[in-house]
Order: sequence, then structure tokens, then C-alpha cells
Amino acid sequence: MLEKIYQKALTNEPLTHEEFEILVRSDIIELTTCAEQIRIKFMGKEPQTCAIINARSGLCSENCSFCAQSSHFSTGAPVYQYIALERIEAAAKDLAEKGVERFSIVTSGLVPDNTEFEKIKESLKIIKKYGLKPDASVGCLSYEKLMELKAVGLDAYHHNLEVARSFFPQICTTHNYEDDVQTVRDSVRAGLYTCSGGIFGLGETWAHRYELAMTLRELGVHSVPINFLNPIKGTPKEGAEVLSEEEAMRILAVYRFLLPNRSIRVCGGRSIVFSQDSAEKVLKAGASGIMVGDYLTVKGISIDEDMGYIKRF
Repeated sequence: MLEKIYQKALTNEPLTHEEFEILVRSDIIELTTCAEQIRIKFMGKEPQTCAIINARSGLCSENCSFCAQSSHFSTGAPVYQYIALERIEAAAKDLAEKGVERFSIVTSGLVPDNTEFEKIKESLKIIKKYGLKPDASVGCLSYEKLMELKAVGLDAYHHNLEVARSFFPQICTTHNYEDDVQTVRDSVRAGLYTCSGGIFGLGETWAHRYELAMTLRELGVHSVPINFLNPIKGTPKEGAEVLSEEEAMRILAVYRFLLPNRSIRVCGGRSIVFSQDSAEKVLKAGASGIMVGDYLTVKGISIDEDMGYIKRF
């Protein structure tokens, strides 16, 4: 039965929930082997890379239960206003020299104010100057604001849905799920490379994971970041169990079947879930790219280590 579903995925046909359930129960080796071949067909062999910088940290008004930067929780995460443009330039220069493809400005909070928005524009110009693809993840922007950023060089906009619509009220209650969906929809409409995915290990079921994948497929996003929960002390999820390597790899493989022609990038939590050889493991499970370097508030895997592996891949 897996072979039949594999052949269907190779044509980019949407899978039924029944087929999805078969994938969830399939042998992990067979599943990831097929997922890697689907990835190669649609995305090629060369891994994609991206990196982020936490340009404004902490004091977020939202109460997402996993987030170290929420003002609702005491986590000890860094708190600072928008960083100096010189720091962004130094980071862009370093990433360009290391061969990273994309570099994203990330800010905490639901939406930037006008002063910060102008700094974001300047940051994108700096990133573009170094030959990197300038990306941003700065909250629920309107279509008009997205077009303003596109005009100064924004290549991709990132805005995670995080979880399925039906599970969202258990994760966040300070804004509506539809606000996030509309931002993603507006990004696609603006002609931007749109990056939207989720975080796994929050207590969601496999049915929730299927629901999220189908929403992302329907919205037409181009890139799907997969994050694995790193339980942060002080958040409501601090006691959550970290996903096993096998479950993380199964999530990646199943998402490759469900979203055959989309970029699937492994981002946050990779260093927590995988004990070693994480880049190799996720790429062989169907991922087409990885985020390199540090995450928003915690250390990531060495860029040199990841880029060294990618150059040998």
C-alpha cells in the first residue's frame, strides 16, 4: 500500500486522510526512503539553507504557550529593542561568506510600529547588498505593508500558523487564527516566496498535523518550516516531553508525502531532538533544507558544522 501512496505523491496529488493514516503506521525506513526520493524529484538534491537574526527580542503581547519571548511568562529570555543596523550588516557579511542562501529579520510581537518598520526596510537593503535573499518574519503585516517591503527587496515572508486551526485555542488565546491565515494569504497574493509551517510536540495529535498540512497546501505556501518543541522553562510547555528522533523523522517524511513540491525546512529544535548527525538525518527523511546558526533565544548548531556537511552532501 505504501508503494501506491508513494506513486500518488510523485504526481503531487493530495492524499486522503486514510492514506495519511497508512503513512503514520508505515515502517520508518521504508517511509523515509520514499520521502527522500520525492524530495529529490521535486526539490533536487542540493539542500537549501537559511539563517535568522533576532532583531527585537521579548515583551511580546501574545501568549503562545511555547514561546520564551511572551510577556505573559517569566523565562529569562533576552529583552531588547531593535538592534543596531551594524550588527545586521556584520551578520549578513558572515553568512554570505559561509555560503548561506537566505537571511531573515525576525522581531517579537504581533506587528512592528512605524519606526521599527523603517528599520526593517533598511535591514533588508543591507542583506540584499551582500547577495543573500532578504527575508522577514515580523508579525501580522497587511498586504500594503508587505508590498512596501517587497519594493525595497524583500524576497520571502515568513509567518507560521504553528498548529492546526482546531488546536490553536489550546496554544494561544490573544489573537485569532484567521489573523495568521490572512497574513499568509496576503503574502502569497503579494507575490512573495511565502514560508509558513508549525511547531510539533505541543500535544497535538496526528490528525491535527494532517489538518495543518492541508491548510498550508490550500494556502499555496512555498516553504514549510518544521520546528520541534524545545520546552522552555517558565512557559506552560516547560514540562512537555521532547519528541523522539523517530517521531521527528516520521513527521518530516509524512509532510513530504503531503506536500511533495514544497520546500520543507527544519528549523527550531533540531539540536534538541537529534543527538548527532542531525542535518544528514533530516535531509534523508525528506527535508529539503535546514536553518543554520542560532535560533531566536537559544543556541543552535555550529554554522561551520552544518555548512561543511552540506558542501559534502
